[in-house]
Amino acid sequence: MSKVIAKKKVEAAVEDKSSTLGDVKVYARKIWLAGLGAYAKAGQESGEYFKELIKAGEGVEKTGKKLVDDQLEAANTQIVQVKSSVVGVKSKVEVQLDKIEHAFDSRVAAALNRIGIPSKQDVEVLSAKLDELNALLDHVARTK
Repeated sequence: MSKVIAKKKVEAAVEDKSSTLGDVKVYARKIWLAGLGAYAKAGQESGEYFKELIKAGEGVEKTGKKLVDDQLEAANTQIVQVKSSVVGVKSKVEVQLDKIEHAFDSRVAAALNRIGIPSKQDVEVLSAKLDELNALLDHVARTK
């Protein structure tokens, strides 16, 4: 009888092990199928998600371009304003330089005149008088 009891225990243990092994196989298969399902679902949703990312990227690009265009417009406006103010300053500087140049020329001419150096105008007057004298001498020489 003890053999029969031992045999039943062994059969129960074997049967218990096979049912536990069967349960593990079932759960392993369910985990495998869940993984495949997740992969398939991700594949389906990834196309839609990709499209959403594209739309979001287009929106950001549009906003960025508008921002850059606005900043470029503001910079160009400032450049135009600076150019116009530079032109105004340049004309004022030119007027002042002309005044300084005229004052310098007048003072140099006066200093040269004080030390006895004739001015360009004095030399031109003398040259004109010499031309007149030469013309008169030529006329006198021809009449003789």
